[in-house]
Amino acid sequence: MHEENKPINASSEMINREIIRIKIVQLTYAYYQNGNKNIDSAEKELFFSLSKAYDLYNYLLALIVAVTKEAGRRFEVAQARARREGLPEPSQKFVFNRFALQLEENKALADFISTQKFTWDDAAPTIGQLYETIESSDIYKEYMESQEDNYDTDRELWRKLYKTFFMNNAELDAILEDQSLYWNDDKEIVDTFVLKTIKRFKEQNGAKEELLPEWDSDEEKEFARKLFRAAILNDAQYQRYMSEASRNWDFARLAYMDVIIMQIAIAEIMTFPNIPISVSINEYVEIAKLYSTRKSGGYINGMLDAIARNLINTERLLKHMEPKKEKEKAGAKPKKAEVQDEPKKPKRQRIKKQE
Repeated sequence: MHEENKPINASSEMINREIIRIKIVQLTYAYYQNGNKNIDSAEKELFFSLSKAYDLYNYLLALIVAVTKEAGRRFEVAQARARREGLPEPSQKFVFNRFALQLEENKALADFISTQKFTWDDAAPTIGQLYETIESSDIYKEYMESQEDNYDTDRELWRKLYKTFFMNNAELDAILEDQSLYWNDDKEIVDTFVLKTIKRFKEQNGAKEELLPEWDSDEEKEFARKLFRAAILNDAQYQRYMSEASRNWDFARLAYMDVIIMQIAIAEIMTFPNIPISVSINEYVEIAKLYSTRKSGGYINGMLDAIARNLINTERLLKHMEPKKEKEKAGAKPKKAEVQDEPKKPKRQRIKKQE
């Protein structure tokens, strides 16, 4: 659960704390790798990177519109041929899918597309191939053959199609990567926001249906700014905390990405009194599973727990933690860190050094 006991996707903005934490891990890693220690430039890079994630959200919604338009073009050709040859006309059901047409008319999405250089028209062969894959699928065939013909069915079709053909699509990923290095690690999480948007659309809202806003309030911006600066400006102090708590752990052999993740986690624990320690630990354990070695999640979980308890016991941290369970107290000592796996370095490390 997230802060204030909210589910992960309960927030109403696109840029929530989940994606902020991931971006801060990526940009902190890049900050040290690039060798430029200008924190003001690094902070600008962080917020620019977050804004590019919101651009990706809009582009992925626009992709639904692009595929529907491609279907419309092919429908017109098939309809003309059928009339010319006296054959039954093709079904209009997919072309006039109510949800897709509503999305095409969405004012916020149209405004975004009008300001962008890249459009999906520039990837016409891929759009055509994607539509052909959809058209030959069982999901499409069942929809076209179904007697149900209403908005909810139309919207549910696109939720299924998006999950099946737009997520984990290597060709789409390659096109997006060519457009922006910032999107290398973003699509998986942004996909979840696109699915959330599809689910919350309502027919009665028409073209005025609201997309998820980029930022819901200044509170999240301040969270990002304070966390990023605290993690970097206090790095020596936080790494001392790691050393203090690592007597039974081989801290010296720890993957560098794990150090970065724990450094940011400690910054969050120390800087934000209203975020429970367990929430912070859980969030960064999940990030470690994505970006570091296969054993990092368990190691980081144990280390952060030990660090937090040590800080509380020495009165350097005024937060509450549940006492350790008896089984944990009586259990074996934690295993030493293993480093035979290479951590998954964020692709964002390839950014140029900031000017």
